[in-house]
Amino acid sequence: MKRALVVEDDPDIVELIVHYLRAEGFEVEALGDGRQALERLRAGGHDVVILDLQLPGLDGLALCAELRRDKRTRSLPVIMLTGSDTEADIVSGLDAGANDYIAKPFRLNELLARMRAQLRGYDSSEDAVFKVGPYLFRPSAKQLHDQARGKRIRLTEKESAIIKFLLRAGEQVVSRDVLLHDVWGYNAGVTTHTLETHVYRLRQKIERDPSHAEILVTEGGGYKLVP
Repeated sequence: MKRALVVEDDPDIVELIVHYLRAEGFEVEALGDGRQALERLRAGGHDVVILDLQLPGLDGLALCAELRRDKRTRSLPVIMLTGSDTEADIVSGLDAGANDYIAKPFRLNELLARMRAQLRGYDSSEDAVFKVGPYLFRPSAKQLHDQARGKRIRLTEKESAIIKFLLRAGEQVVSRDVLLHDVWGYNAGVTTHTLETHVYRLRQKIERDPSHAEILVTEGGGYKLVP
């Protein structure tokens, strides 16, 4: 489930967006203050931001610029909501780092289409951040971060590649052969035992009880990640 943060101080607009996106399968949080939103986004865990231009505390342009200066949020998709579609507003939003803009009043299905377009690009980016069990996974750093316990786990290149492939598969079980070929390539010298060894070591790092996996589970002759 993708997580969206709506940063908007008009309660009527917030209610419309939140209700619509939840019906479309998003997990949605809303804040009406720019400074609060900046701190929340720096904490991580969101996949896309719907950001109003005019906000108390910190306006949308300044907030977006701050996001782009921080390596933790540099590539996070931001869709700017503007009060008009004048060229000046559009240019200001894009110059601040917004990925896209949409003028009020807008159609909710258009907003959703723009969000999905940005998410497709973000999901394929090394700068993306994904939720894996209690962790935030940063492919670019090859690292898992458990914020609640202040714990960071460094991953090997292969461990990171295994997680990335299973994330792309979503709820689907990935067979050992498919995962082996994706991570190692078609190397005749590599067997499924190699994959199983890496999965074993990865579970030692991420599971509360590696003998009873709850995050990287075995199912139907393959593996999958449990949200």
